[in-house]
Amino acid sequence: MDALVEKAKILHEALPYIRRFSGRTFVVKYGGHAMVDAELKESFARDVCLLRYVGIRMVVVHGGGPQIDQMLSKMGLTSTFQAGLRVTDDATMEVVEMVLGGAVNQDIVGLICKHGGRAVGLSGKDDHFMRAQRLPEVPAKDPSGVDVLVDLGRVGDIETVDASIVDRLLDSGFLPVIAPVAVDPTGLALNVNADTAAGRIAGALGAAKLMLMTDVDGVKDGSGALLSSLGAQEAEALIERGVIKSGMIPKVRCALDAVAEGVEKVHIIDGRRSHALLLEIFTDTGVGTEIKRGG
Repeated sequence: MDALVEKAKILHEALPYIRRFSGRTFVVKYGGHAMVDAELKESFARDVCLLRYVGIRMVVVHGGGPQIDQMLSKMGLTSTFQAGLRVTDDATMEVVEMVLGGAVNQDIVGLICKHGGRAVGLSGKDDHFMRAQRLPEVPAKDPSGVDVLVDLGRVGDIETVDASIVDRLLDSGFLPVIAPVAVDPTGLALNVNADTAAGRIAGALGAAKLMLMTDVDGVKDGSGALLSSLGAQEAEALIERGVIKSGMIPKVRCALDAVAEGVEKVHIIDGRRSHALLLEIFTDTGVGTEIKRGG
């Protein structure tokens, strides 16, 4: 009986959040370990369906770097990175589209549908809703250590997002699952960063929340303690002081860009934790770091 009472208390704790967010739009960037562990994949799909059934308009934007690496290896193609970005020639872009827009996207759609959701897969190529320009050459070093500029190929910098097709799907009760592939002015596909795509889509939709699923607990202070909440100005100060560093900087920069574009809050959460989405949204303390406007 005590266990049942505890479950009832959890539902009571969630009720104000369900009331507050019903009818609002959440965008989830799905990636990291949560995309490769079978149990976590099932858990994520169930959680997304639950959120949809309590009235939250859910959008999933996914990555797929490990899956792309695996397919490139099978095809005997090598992949290199410069400035943290995959150099994407025409052959690599074909694999990126095949994996992200095909296998990975449809795997996520299938899992969500399995658990009762009405998921639909798409990419920025659909209705050309995500438009980008090729990134300029980036500074790098050649094998002898000489400074050079490297052409990243078909890697895009998102310029505009017209999310009306996503809005129409949401209005019709569907759950869009979006691969981060955009188009250039000629209609040619470009590989874009999934975090950036999620942030720009969240901004275009006027989302209440952007959830960035990672393989770390969240943002930590200088002593290693998790910061549950950060204002945009505080986050900028922590970057300047070197407290936020290395791989966390692009995540936080993505969050800052999203709140600047109108997203109310961005949450950086550990996708390796079962039900991280539900715990962050429906509990008073949360499990990750929220980033919001202001101080």
